[in-house]
Amino acid sequence: MPETTNPPEVSSLSFEDALAELDAIVRKLEGGQSRLEEAIADYERGAALRRHCEAKLAEAEGKVQAIVAGPDGAATGLRDMG
Repeated sequence: MPETTNPPEVSSLSFEDALAELDAIVRKLEGGQSRLEEAIADYERGAALRRHCEAKLAEAEGKVQAIVAGPDGAATGLRDMG
């Protein structure tokens, strides 16, 4: 029986690493070749990765908003990039 390694704790992953792992899980689940127990575990890991990515994005958005607002809370002159 092959030895399995535990994946790293989700909270220790960078946004990019978490997103890459989430993408791999989605592709694996879409393939439909996993056993039920494995698919459930992958789905649970994927849900945790999604929450982690959302939190990292919210944190980054807050930092950008703080930069745009400047130290005195007034806009720094950056225009809407959208």
